[in-house]
Amino acid sequence: MDNYPRGSLDHNIPFLLTLGVSPPNSSSAHNPELGKTLKDQAIEVRSDLPPLDLPPAQALLHYIQERDASTLPCIAYEHQLRYRFRVKSAERSFLLPPRRARLPEGIEAPPGAILHSPFSPLTPISPLYPDGLIDGQWTLKHQELIPSVVLCFYNLVSDPNQSTLSDNHIKSDVNKLRNLLIQSGHKIKLAIVFLSDPSGDHTDYLQDRIEIIRRGCALDPKSVFLMPPNENHEDLARMAENMLITLYGASMEYYKELGRHSRKKRGRGVAPPPTVPPTTGTSQTLSLAGWNVRYDFKSAVLAEFRLEMENALRSYEQAYENLLSSEVVELIPSWSPRWNEARLLADVIAIRSIRCLLWGAQNSAAVRRWQFHRERMADLVERLGRGTSNYGWEAWQARWAIVMANLMEKAGIPELDPAEMRLYLNPEKNIMGERLQPWEFLHHTGYWYRLASRHLYARRARARAMPEDDRRPPGSSPASHLASRGFIYDTFMCPEPHEEFPLEHMTYKGVDHNGMIIDCLSRALNEFLQRDQARLAAELSLELARELSLRQEWAKVVELLRPIWQTMSFRKERWPTLAEEVSWALRAAASKTGDLGDVVTIDWELLDRGFTKRKNWQYDITKSLQPITPDPKPLVNIADGQIIPPISATFVFRDEEGKAGQTTRAQLCLRSNAHVESAPIPFSRIEVKFNGSINTLVLRHKIQEEEGSKRQKHGNVVLCPVPLEDITPSDREPTTEDSAEEDERGTELQGTTDLTLSPGYTLVCVMDIPLREQGEVTALSLTATLETESFDLHQSLKLRDMPNMTHIWYPTPSTRKRITRPVSPLSLRILPRPPKMEIKSEIKEQYYTNEAITLDFDIYNAEDVEAPSKFDALLFCDEDEASLTAPSFTVEENKKKSSTSSSSGRESKVSSYFLGDIQPSTTTTVRLHFPPIERPSRYELTLRVVYHLSTNPGTTIIQTSVFQLNVLNPFEANYELLPRVHPDPWPSFFDAENIQPLSLPSQVEEEDNDAVVPYKGLHQSWSLLTRYASFASEDLKVVDVDVKPMTCLITRHHHDDSNLPVEKGGGHVMKPHTIETTSFDIVAQKFSLDDRGPAPLDLAMVIRWKRLPTPSSSPETSPSTEQEDAEEEEETVINTTTLPCPRFSLFGIEPRVLAHVTYLDTYNPDSFTPLILLRVIIENASNHFLTFGVSMDTSSEFAFSGPKLSAVPVLPVSRREVEYRLLPTSLGPGSGETEEREEKKKKKDKTSEQQGYWIKPGLTVRDKYFQKVLRVIPASEGVRVDAKEGGFLVWVPTGEGPDDGDE
Repeated sequence: MDNYPRGSLDHNIPFLLTLGVSPPNSSSAHNPELGKTLKDQAIEVRSDLPPLDLPPAQALLHYIQERDASTLPCIAYEHQLRYRFRVKSAERSFLLPPRRARLPEGIEAPPGAILHSPFSPLTPISPLYPDGLIDGQWTLKHQELIPSVVLCFYNLVSDPNQSTLSDNHIKSDVNKLRNLLIQSGHKIKLAIVFLSDPSGDHTDYLQDRIEIIRRGCALDPKSVFLMPPNENHEDLARMAENMLITLYGASMEYYKELGRHSRKKRGRGVAPPPTVPPTTGTSQTLSLAGWNVRYDFKSAVLAEFRLEMENALRSYEQAYENLLSSEVVELIPSWSPRWNEARLLADVIAIRSIRCLLWGAQNSAAVRRWQFHRERMADLVERLGRGTSNYGWEAWQARWAIVMANLMEKAGIPELDPAEMRLYLNPEKNIMGERLQPWEFLHHTGYWYRLASRHLYARRARARAMPEDDRRPPGSSPASHLASRGFIYDTFMCPEPHEEFPLEHMTYKGVDHNGMIIDCLSRALNEFLQRDQARLAAELSLELARELSLRQEWAKVVELLRPIWQTMSFRKERWPTLAEEVSWALRAAASKTGDLGDVVTIDWELLDRGFTKRKNWQYDITKSLQPITPDPKPLVNIADGQIIPPISATFVFRDEEGKAGQTTRAQLCLRSNAHVESAPIPFSRIEVKFNGSINTLVLRHKIQEEEGSKRQKHGNVVLCPVPLEDITPSDREPTTEDSAEEDERGTELQGTTDLTLSPGYTLVCVMDIPLREQGEVTALSLTATLETESFDLHQSLKLRDMPNMTHIWYPTPSTRKRITRPVSPLSLRILPRPPKMEIKSEIKEQYYTNEAITLDFDIYNAEDVEAPSKFDALLFCDEDEASLTAPSFTVEENKKKSSTSSSSGRESKVSSYFLGDIQPSTTTTVRLHFPPIERPSRYELTLRVVYHLSTNPGTTIIQTSVFQLNVLNPFEANYELLPRVHPDPWPSFFDAENIQPLSLPSQVEEEDNDAVVPYKGLHQSWSLLTRYASFASEDLKVVDVDVKPMTCLITRHHHDDSNLPVEKGGGHVMKPHTIETTSFDIVAQKFSLDDRGPAPLDLAMVIRWKRLPTPSSSPETSPSTEQEDAEEEEETVINTTTLPCPRFSLFGIEPRVLAHVTYLDTYNPDSFTPLILLRVIIENASNHFLTFGVSMDTSSEFAFSGPKLSAVPVLPVSRREVEYRLLPTSLGPGSGETEEREEKKKKKDKTSEQQGYWIKPGLTVRDKYFQKVLRVIPASEGVRVDAKEGGFLVWVPTGEGPDDGDE
C-alpha cells in the first residue's frame, strides 16, 4: 500500500496533541508537512510559558505516548480498549491549516465570493480545483494536522509569594491558546493538566487554585486535571487512565460534530459555487453527484474516527456506487488526469471498505468485496480506459493482491496465525448457507503474495513484448507515434513504456521486475513453509530459484533448493519432470559454488532412465567432476530413499529353512536402470548386512578372464557364481583408506567377482552361505561403493520384499523361477542342530501344599562323543494373582554340589549350572529341592541343557523340556459350631468368693509366671463339627487331626467319630474324594463375671498326613538307589496342613433357650418304647431380671409330664432349667409298614445310625416383658431344628436302645 498517496489508506485514529513538555524523541514530535502556500497562511498556536522539564511531567508524557494506538492491529477485538489515540507532542507551539484559504496574488475575488478550505475543489490554490473529487490531503489533515484534543501541561508553583503571579500567567496563557483555537475556526477541544511541586501546598488548596484558573479561562470542569505530587507509578497510571478516558469522550464529540456538519452539507442538495469561476481547461466545476461522493467519503472517514465501522461501511459503499455511476466517472475522459484520480479514489474506498469488513470479522465478505472491485475495475478499464491487455493492468492487479495481504497483516487476524496451522477461515454465519467458491474463503497472506507474483510475471512478459518503437523516450519518437502510444498503454500508478522496460543502450534502468517477483515469492514461501504446505513451498522455491539464477545469486539458490531437493516428495509420487527440474537447477548452482557432493549426487540420480535425457550431456558418473581433481577426494554417502538411484538390488534365499552347520544357496541381483547410452558403472565393492548369525557379506571387484570365468550370459542377464570364505580382521589386507574401519567390523564373508554393471543389465551373484547358529536371519541392506580418481560414492539400499522382483530365482541366465512361500525370500529360518541329549523324569500329577517337593531328572547323553554341558532351570508361576511368587529352589547333581535359584516376582531360575563333561551313553542325575508351598498354585518348570560337542565347539546345541508342577490343597473342610449344655452351674453374684479373682492376670504373670489364674466368668460348652474331604489324586495316610486356638484361650478335648481302619503306626488311610467327619468338644470360660460381651473364637484345623509307600516297581524299571532313598525319606516325612476356620462369636448378651435330650432306658423284650427326658435350659447373661412363660402343647404323637404352662423367673447372669418327660404313643409313621418294606429299609443302609422317627414338641418360650418368642436351640444329639415349619424336632429311636443313655 506504499504506492498510494500518504494518508489516503491510514487507519483513522483520534489525534491527541500534547503541549508544554519536550518530546523525548523525534518520532513522537509533531512536525506537520505543509506546503509553502499553506504554511504562509497557517495559524500558529503558541504558548508563552517555557516547556516543563519536571520528572512527573516527563513520566506522564511517557505513559501517554506508550498508549499510542497507531500501531495496534485493525481488528475488532482490540476495540475492547477504552480509548484509542494517535499521540504527538510539541513543546509550546504548533501550526494549524487555515480554515479559509486566501486567494493567490493576481486573482481578484468577485463580489460576494465565499472563501473555502484550502483542501476543497472550490479554492483556486487546491490541486482539486475546479472539478476534482477528493484526495489524501483531506484525510491527512485530520490525521496529522488538526488534533481533536490539545492537552497542555502547566506547573503550579508551590511558593506562596509567587503562586498568585504564576497562576495569573497560566490564566493568560490558557486564554491566549483558547482564543487562537477559536480564531482558527477548528473546534478543537482544549484540556489542561496541572502538575505541582513535591513540596507544594495541600491538595485542597491546589484544588482551589485550579478552580480559580478554570473559571478565569471559562473551561469545562471535565477538561481540567490535577496530578498530585509524590505519586507512585501505580497511582500515576490510574490517574492517567482516567484522564485519557475522559479526553477520549471529548474527542468523540469533536468527530461527531464534524460528521453532523458533513451530513448537513450533503443534505442541502445543491453544489456550492467556487470562490472564483474557472477560466482555463474545460471550465467545468464539480457536479452535484461528485459533491455527494465527497460528502459520503468524509462521513465514512469521520465514522472511522469514532470506530463506527458499520456506518463507515455504508457511507463507503454509497460513495463507491456514486463514484462509478454514469454521472461521475463515466463523464470523465480517460485522457484526463481526473480519470486516474477517480480510479485512485475508487481503490481507496474499496480498501477502506475491506478494512471495515475485516474489522467486523466478515472474512468472506471482505474477499468478495476484493473480487468485486477487481471485476468492476476490469469492466471500467475495458469500456472506458486502455484495456486490460497491457503491463499497466497487470501491475494494478499485482498491487491489488499485495494490498489484500497488507490489510490482513495490519489486521493481525489471530485465527490465521502460523501457529494455528490454518490455511483459510470459514465464512461468517450470515453467508454460511450460500454456495461459496474456494477462492471466496479468506486464505492466509501467502496465497495473496503468490497471486501477486503471477501478475508480476504477466507484467514482465507484457513489458518485454512491447515493440522497440514504444520503448523509445519521448524525445526520440515522432509526435504521432507518441499520441497513438498514449491510447495503448495504461500508466495508472506505473511508469511510461520507456521507463517500464527501456532499450538496452539507455543509461537509466527500468522497473526491477525480478526484484519485485523475488520479494513476493519470498513472502509467500515463508507463509507456506510455516504452515507445512510442502508442495506449494517446493513450487515457489523452484520459481524463486529461477529468479535468483537470473541475478546469478548461486549461494542463495543452493540454500533455497537443497532442503527441497533432499526432502522432495516428487520422487515418491513419480513426478520426474518436477524432480529433474529441481535437480538441474541445483546442480547448476552447486557447480558454481563448489558443492561437489551435491554435483555427484545429482549426476548419480539423473543417470536413471526415468528422467528425461538431456541432449549433448555426458552420462558417465566417473567423469562427473571433470576437469576438477579435488584434493582430498570427497566422500559422498547416499542413504536409501534420499534420491532415485540408477540401480536396484534384491536378495533371495532359495530355501525357507536351513540347519546350523550347513550351507544355503542365495542370489544377489543388481539391476541397472541407467540411460541406454550411458557408460558402465564399475563398482569396487558390494556389502550386504544381515540381522542374525550370518556375518556381513562383502563382494570385491576383480576382472576375470573370459576363458577361466564361470560367468554365464544370456541377453541382458549375467549369472556368476561367487565362492565365499571367512575373513577375520587379522587376515584382511588393508586396501583403502577406510581399512581401519573395516577391521572393527569383525569376521566377514568375502568373495571376488567382476562388479561392472552395464546400463540395462542384471548382474546375478550366486553364493553358498554357511550357517552357524540357529535363529531368524534377514537380509537388511546393501551398500554399493564406487571409487574414482576424483570422488568416492557409497550408495545404501534397503532390501525390501517386492513380489515382482524379490521372488525371482535365476537357475540359468535364460530362465527364471518365481519363489512362492508364506514368508519373505529375504528371510531364512536357521534350525538348530537336532539335540540328542534327553531329559527324563517321572513327575507326579499333583503335589500338595505344605509339602517339601524333591524332583529327580535324568540327563542321558545319546551323542556319539562327550558333551560339556550346562543346566538351566526356570520356574514360572502361571497364576495371574499378583501376590503369588515363584519360590526359590536348589539344584543338586549327584549330591556333589548345589546352587540356589534367584527369585524375582513370578520367576525363579538357576542359570548356567555346570554339569561337566557327560560321556556318551551315560546318565547324570539332577535333583531339584523345593521348599513347602503354602498356597495352591500352578507352575511351569522349564529345564534346558546347553551343550556342545567336543568335536565342534563353535555350534551350541540346546535341549529343552517343559514340565507342569501343580500344587493343590490336599484337604478342604467345612465347620459347624453347635451349642451344648455345660454341666457345671453358672457363677452367682451372691457368691462373692467365687466371682472375683485374687489379682489381675498381668500382676500374676509378673509375680509368678507358673501360677494358675482362676477363671470366674461365664462358661459355655460347644461342639465343633468338622467335615474334611480329600482332594488328592491318591491315597493319603492321615496321622492326626486336631484343632488349635488362634486368639482365644479355651479348654478343649476331642474325640474322632470316624470308623476308618487304623493303620500300623497310627492314623488311617483316606481315599481320594472321600469325606470324613470329626467333632471337637470346646469349653470356653471368661476371666471375669463382669465381662459379658461377645467374644470371638478363632480356630484352625490341623491335619498331619504323609504319603503311602509306592508299590514295588518291576525289575525292568527298577529305580536307582538315590530314588529309593528319596522315596523312603518322602514316606517318613509327616506333612502338616493347617486349615483356618471362620471366626465364631461366643457369649452373646441376649437370652437363649437350649433343648437337651436324654433317653431313659425302658427296655422291654416285646417292644422298645423309650422314655425321653427333655431339658429346657434358659440362660440370662444380661444384667436384667427376666421372666419367661414356658408352655407345652399336647400332641397325639407323645404324652408328656411336666408343667404345661408356667412362668419361669431368671435372675441376672443365671440360668434355669425346666424338665419334661416324653413318652411316644406309637412307633412312628413307619409302624404300619409291611415286613417286605422293612427288609428293604434295613438293606438300604446297614451302616446308618439306629432307626427311628422325629416328633415335634409344641414347646413355646416367651419373654413376658417384650412378648417375644425365643427360638429353641438344639443342644444335644437327638434334637434338631425344623427348617420347614419352625420349632425343633426330637428323635425317637425304634431299634436297639442306645449304648449310652446319657447321649
